[in-house]
Amino acid sequence: TGKSKLAIEVGKRLEGEIISADSMQVYQGLDIITNKVTAEERAQCRHHMISFVDPLMSSYTVVDFRNKALALIDDMHSRNKLPIIVGGTNYYIESLLWRVLLDTEQENKDHGVTGEQAGDRKVELERLEAAELHERLAKVDPKMAAMLHPNDKRKIARSLQIHEKTGIPHSLWLEEQREQEGGDGLGGPLRYPDACIFWLHADLEALDKRLDGRVDEMLSAGLIKELGDFHIRYNQQKVQDESQDYQHGIFQSIGFKEFHDFLTAPESSSQQEKDQLRDKGIEALRIATKRYVRKQNKWVRNRFLKRPGDNIPAVYGLDVTDVSRWEETVLNPALQILSCLRKGEEPAVGPIRAQGAEQRNKRSRHSCDLCDKVIIGDLEWTAHLKSKKHHYHLRKKGKSDPSCDLSQIPIPAEEIPSEDTGAAGTERRGETSQDSSADTRTAQTKGPVDLLNP
Repeated sequence: TGKSKLAIEVGKRLEGEIISADSMQVYQGLDIITNKVTAEERAQCRHHMISFVDPLMSSYTVVDFRNKALALIDDMHSRNKLPIIVGGTNYYIESLLWRVLLDTEQENKDHGVTGEQAGDRKVELERLEAAELHERLAKVDPKMAAMLHPNDKRKIARSLQIHEKTGIPHSLWLEEQREQEGGDGLGGPLRYPDACIFWLHADLEALDKRLDGRVDEMLSAGLIKELGDFHIRYNQQKVQDESQDYQHGIFQSIGFKEFHDFLTAPESSSQQEKDQLRDKGIEALRIATKRYVRKQNKWVRNRFLKRPGDNIPAVYGLDVTDVSRWEETVLNPALQILSCLRKGEEPAVGPIRAQGAEQRNKRSRHSCDLCDKVIIGDLEWTAHLKSKKHHYHLRKKGKSDPSCDLSQIPIPAEEIPSEDTGAAGTERRGETSQDSSADTRTAQTKGPVDLLNP
């Protein structure tokens, strides 16, 4: 949808180099499904952090990424190059933007644990049932357990690891971090106070069409063959041993698990059966891609636009809905903003600040018996109560319960809505418009430029 294109154009014009902040692009292989830039694009501007990790390595962590990327940024600064971070993976980007009190690498050294051993322990924990993991955390760190969704195995495992290694509950580490100068409820102080972010967004209908087009392009580029070859080389034996794992490493890439049935179809399957499984995988890929985009947009809003305080980089919105106006609506505004910031001037267009940014999203735990859901976060809970799915269940209950006043329940636009749900709460379709009352902070940009979009 344009982030790589913009990064390359900015890099060429402003002596920049690009760091990919994508947890799947670090692995060798699956270039099509992970949407890596082509060799021709890489030749236009220097790229880093792409295709350098063995695909069989499942213990490559955000700390590994952070340490390598920070060294690259320091090197770029020493050569007067502009670091351009293109993402990507939410927690990879956050690891560069904010300092954290708990340094995992030092923490491992202090306890005689290698990075590989720590990664193996995390994988070991995540293989347990979610309910068991959450129960373990509740015993040693009830505050943290209350803030995490019971199905969010990754975060629960991380909190358990911190307690195992340090003897201190994760929630206490976070409280100390909030008390640091420049810290807040979501992280420590900014690592690069002069960083800025470009958020590329589009009208949802146009974006969905473009995402469908991206899948079509992947298919034309040889996606099915790429997945088949990769499966035979790296995953076939695991499937036969019933040890396949689509939760770690490159195998968690969007697309791999969606085509599992097709890739593992018996040789005796008819061509018609194989075609049906292939088409099923393609449709699942389209759905997963759109769901991921909505999750990305939600992350930008919750972690940047609604983040309380001033401990956030300036976020500038660029509308990529109409690709025919690319230079007018994307490239030229980005270059103008960067030019002003680098000279210490105020850009004509201010950064986005969503309405209600002063409201803090408390990580409270809520249960909806009607929808059989556990939801973490006050904002997510409010959104759920307004959702079509909740209204549908309210009306359904009203039909079977005479005491329920149907007149007080809005009629949903669709008979049964779909509600994209992530582990930490309820996914929502958000507006992509830029708030006219944008904050107009100015920062001289020597730090990284982040490009965020689905």
